Amino acid sequence: MTRRIMVAGLMMLTLGSVAGSAETAAKPAASNPQFERMKALAGTWVKADKAGKPTDEVVSIIRVTAGGSAVHETLFPGQPMEMISVYHLDGADLLMTHYCALGNQPRVKADPASPADRIEFKFVGGTNLDVNKDMHMHDATLIFHDADHIEMAGTPWANGKPADNHCGEMKLVRKK
Repeated sequence: MTRRIMVAGLMMLTLGSVAGSAETAAKPAASNPQFERMKALAGTWVKADKAGKPTDEVVSIIRVTAGGSAVHETLFPGQPMEMISVYHLDGADLLMTHYCALGNQPRVKADPASPADRIEFKFVGGTNLDVNKDMHMHDATLIFHDADHIEMAGTPWANGKPADNHCGEMKLVRKK
């Protein structure tokens, strides 16, 4: 019985010291105003109809993850074209990697000089794509109308230049 109590006590002491060291080792997530705007989008977003009213079509689910250091967006959840975008800081820069249904992963960086009502992302590279040949999302813009209404627009790219038939614009409303 005494042995069990000693073992349990040692386990508690060990677990307590591990938890304590993890708390002190964790550094606060860096931040910038654009990243804070992205975090504020956490929630479910549906497509807006032509009159700007919400439909039942879920287009985006956004959540803050990794101790507040990343924003995870699932586009077209549960659909054959489901995709993921992950937003995070690299120093002072807001970056986004888009895991596209086309099988490539374009990386874009937010322009810190974007107008106050938007975040403009510019292409900085990617994986599984040849920028001079492959179709991919090259640039993106997120427009903030208010806390519950946004627009997303992507610039499609193919054969080394803007393309006509991919990405596009979406008007979204926060699902209540």
